[in-house]
Amino acid sequence: MNHRSFLPWCLLAIFNPSAGAEAKAEAIAVSWHNKPPYHYLDNGVERGFLLARGKQLFAAAGLPAQFTAEPTKRIWASFQNGRKNYCSLGRYRSREREAIAQFSRVLMTDPPQVLLVSAGALERVRAHKNLASLLADPQFDLGLADGSSYGPQLDAMIKNSANQVVRRTVESNQLIRMVAAGRMSYSIADRYGWEYLREREPALASVTMLDLPGMPPGMARYVVCSKDVPAASMARLDRAIEQLKLAERVPSAAELAE
Repeated sequence: MNHRSFLPWCLLAIFNPSAGAEAKAEAIAVSWHNKPPYHYLDNGVERGFLLARGKQLFAAAGLPAQFTAEPTKRIWASFQNGRKNYCSLGRYRSREREAIAQFSRVLMTDPPQVLLVSAGALERVRAHKNLASLLADPQFDLGLADGSSYGPQLDAMIKNSANQVVRRTVESNQLIRMVAAGRMSYSIADRYGWEYLREREPALASVTMLDLPGMPPGMARYVVCSKDVPAASMARLDRAIEQLKLAERVPSAAELAE
């Protein structure tokens, strides 16, 4: 370090005693799963409106962070196994997850989820007046991503469903492709993800989106962190979320079209 760069650093440390400690702080590992347009890789390049907001959030909170893509099941296994200094971006909250991790303020709130229905099952699905009626019908195959939560209300409804529930260890986009191929009657997806995918894959034209009455309200997404992340760090994340007003921002068409 030369004298010119050393002096400003010393002055910063004098007027901000925590600066030196923060400079040496170990970066928090922040995981995210592949879910366009929220966070995803495009030819090896990290993209997504929520990933961009997450990086902005940790920077505003003054918390060094290293963002890494990981599968959903591995992320929750890491929390379950007690991984230290670890966070994940854009996760839903549940009672089971609260037992192994801590949650920030609301990062954003999704619109209600939608049904994505195969061409072969469309008329039979439309014959049902609401979601509860559909879930009580054993003639349908409901495709779900293994290891994912669809929110406490919907998870409970699915648990008691008479549908043939088919869980696959695949990303949500692949699940939608399976619906298009007629390998399952229908699936449940978030609206932003579906709108992003259908604009890019003409082969999904056979899939119909339905808003069936009885679908629970849109779920809140959070930053979730391991229990060892200090309360002071969580408070800084919360203040940054409030200051940046992230929860109030609906993604623009430009953000979704990245």
